[in-house]
Amino acid sequence: MKILLSWSSGKDSAWTLHVLRQRGEVEVAGLLTTINTHFQRVAMHGTRHELLKLQADAAGLPLWEVPLPWPCSNEQYERLMSAACAKAVAHGISGIAFGDLFLEDVRRYREERLLGTGLKPTFPIWGRNTHGLISEMLDAGVRARIVCVDPSKFPAEFLGRDLDRDVLSKLPAGTDPCGENGEFHTFAYAGPVFSEPIAIEAGEIVTRDGFSYADVLPVDSKDRAPEDFGETPDSFSSLGRVVARPRVHLLER
Repeated sequence: MKILLSWSSGKDSAWTLHVLRQRGEVEVAGLLTTINTHFQRVAMHGTRHELLKLQADAAGLPLWEVPLPWPCSNEQYERLMSAACAKAVAHGISGIAFGDLFLEDVRRYREERLLGTGLKPTFPIWGRNTHGLISEMLDAGVRARIVCVDPSKFPAEFLGRDLDRDVLSKLPAGTDPCGENGEFHTFAYAGPVFSEPIAIEAGEIVTRDGFSYADVLPVDSKDRAPEDFGETPDSFSSLGRVVARPRVHLLER
């Protein structure tokens, strides 16, 4: 059975790939992700396209990219995702795995959107205790940079830091250690699914639409001109959401 993995570039996606490979029950045929074509970044986490490709290379898997215009309406998004699902089925793909943990409304939305597509949604790490899960990730060598925070839920002082035991020990009461309630998002740059760590360095920190973002760059980008990466004053304006809406998109999280 061949499946795709919904890939946000964060730690939960990376750990889901690790779990699937350990179980050996399915063949992960590729990493399915949405790309904001205007800014060339992963639509949810804001990861640069270049870093996304480095992740895929290190994981030994092809990218299945869904290009999104900006701005992007829900109708446009769903049309593009329907086309991506049809393409997957035509290539012998029978399911999509997601790294969701416990949000029932998110899981229900994914299941509803895939109903009738010929693709079965699976949730390999669903229901795991998140305190135990993040400890397991760190013990296995997962390294992830905190790249986006909701300051109303998570201390902005941790933005741009690695999610490590020191950060975890200082989390406010009620904060989910995996950020499942939208407290924060990460970029995974090392771990058991990667053949080698991805060398990164810190970029600028900005605040847009109530969210704060810490840009991450490949180390070899330091000699390149800023404009090569589309550095405009509004370059982060669409990172948190593809478009304002009351629900998540299929591949977000």
